[in-house]
Amino acid sequence: MKYSAVINVSGDAALIKKVFAAEDTTIKEKASYKIKKTTEGVTFAIEAEDSVGLRTALNSITKVLTVIEKVKRISD
Repeated sequence: MKYSAVINVSGDAALIKKVFAAEDTTIKEKASYKIKKTTEGVTFAIEAEDSVGLRTALNSITKVLTVIEKVKRISD
C-alpha cells in the first residue's frame, strides 16, 4: 500500500522553511515530503511506501515543529 498525507501549518512560513531546509526530506527511503509556502504558512505533502514510513515522516516533521514552537515561546 502507498500512503499520502498533507499537513497545513499556519505561521511564519519563512522561518519554517528555513529550519526545514537543513532537514533531509527523504526518510529511510520509505517516505519523503515536500514543503510548499502558502498564504497562511506552509503545507507539507507526504508520500510513503507503507504505514511505518508515514508515521516516521509525521514524527520527524512534528518534532521539528515542536522545537520551533518552544523556541518561539522562549523568545517572545
